[in-house]
Formats: sequence, structure tokens, C-alpha cells
Amino acid sequence: RRKVRLLHDNAKPHTSKFTRQKLEELGWEILPHPPYSPDLAPSDYHLFRSLRNHLVKKQFDDEAQLKSDLENFFSSLTKKFFEDGILDLPKRWEYVIDNNGIYVAD
Repeated sequence: RRKVRLLHDNAKPHTSKFTRQKLEELGWEILPHPPYSPDLAPSDYHLFRSLRNHLVKKQFDDEAQLKSDLENFFSSLTKKFFEDGILDLPKRWEYVIDNNGIYVAD
């Protein structure tokens, strides 16, 4: 049986007494999460970085053009794209923890 490891952002609901008791009861290992770590959020380090790269040097004449471009960008993303972002998380987490919360520079 595989052990469950949980990485969460230490928000109030995640640190409540009830939540901590339930996680302990389930036997889940809680991984440390440094505060203010956007490099540990797949949306930040994977999705938004790709979006930023997509938008570099683009200009739009109006909101409709921007909306159309964004719809095309998001619809072009594959399941594998999102999977890769999630699968990269353990390596990134280990780097951040091993370096005392230092930001992951790419």
C-alpha cells in the first residue's frame, strides 16, 4: 500500500485542529510548505509561465482579439501538459526544502 503525502499551503482551514486530527487519523504525511512559495504551485510555475511565454511580444487591438488568443491557448493545452506540471512538483518541492525555502529560478 502506498503512503499518502500531502502538500498544502498552511491556510487556516488546512491547519485547523479538526483537519490536523483527521490527517493524523488517516496516517497521511504532511510535507512542509514554506510561506509565499509560488514556485510550489503548478499553476504558477507551469501554467502561467507557459502563458507568459505565449504572450511575449504579442499586441492586441482589442479585448476580443485577446480573448480569442487566450481561448486558443488554453484549448491547445493537452492532458500531458497538465500532468507534466503536477509530476514536476516533487522535484521542485525537494529543491525548495533542501534550500531552506529559496525561490526556484528557471
